[in-house]
Amino acid sequence: MLRRTFLSLTAALAPLMALPALAQPSDQTAAPGVAMLPAPSKSGYAPVNGVEVYYAVYGEGDPVVLLHGGLATIDMFGPNVALLAEGHQVIAIDLQGHGHTLPFDRPMSYEAMADDVAGAIQYLGFEKADLMGYSLGAGTALRVAIQHPDVVDKLIVVSAPYAWAGWHDYNQQGMRSMTPDMAEGMKGTPLYESYAAVAPDVNNFPILIGQVNAMMMHDFDWSAEIKQIKAPTLLMFADWDAVRTSHVASFFELLGGGLQDALWDGSGMNANRLAIIPNATHYNIFADTRPGEAAIAFIDAE
Repeated sequence: MLRRTFLSLTAALAPLMALPALAQPSDQTAAPGVAMLPAPSKSGYAPVNGVEVYYAVYGEGDPVVLLHGGLATIDMFGPNVALLAEGHQVIAIDLQGHGHTLPFDRPMSYEAMADDVAGAIQYLGFEKADLMGYSLGAGTALRVAIQHPDVVDKLIVVSAPYAWAGWHDYNQQGMRSMTPDMAEGMKGTPLYESYAAVAPDVNNFPILIGQVNAMMMHDFDWSAEIKQIKAPTLLMFADWDAVRTSHVASFFELLGGGLQDALWDGSGMNANRLAIIPNATHYNIFADTRPGEAAIAFIDAE
């Protein structure tokens, strides 16, 4: 019975993030092999759209906004925060209901969270910033690029589809089987403990699960809008991802990528790029430094 419950819980959370690989909260001792976050140079709440979203700033330089996956917090990116902060000002944001940010009295949606992120960028005094998101955070970053193109410099999408159909069936079923009742069984897991360490009220965790689940009940297909994205975009996926391989290829083609030979001098390429991280999955790619390294190369390229 316990094994069946655990497997059900894992299936539900699978496309959101992996429990064993989650970094520990930055104010606690890290688990073996997990990098701790550096201390933020600045943190607080940005008042946007009638709500307040938490942000933390690391490093100096041009801004890079970092958006976590579902049910996670800023800490999930582990060593990539310090890596990106070596030459950039990383602005990590806790999305609605996640980490330090309250669930708010509104339905959770990619569109609403995108408005929050755009508002936070402007609140912090930037005209535009580079955006990097993973899974749920990547879907939010996509919507920022669609809804607020003027605030996005370069866009990095890690392990997320442009349409609901892009997830494997197993992952679709898992996300739609989540219920707030699962919160009790998650106590003691790295995911729950990371949330509990920073949340204003740990009793909001079941509310977060319920909001994410309700959000996952809505099909979406942004294919028409993806074609209109102006920001140079890097798509990044694991070779064994929760997103279908055929969908990855379709995603890149919607951005004009791979539609013809690049030619000897590369003149057949546009500004968009595709990276496949080998020997990786949807559940460990966010804590792997290779995405951070690829992101830096893309952001810093002329």
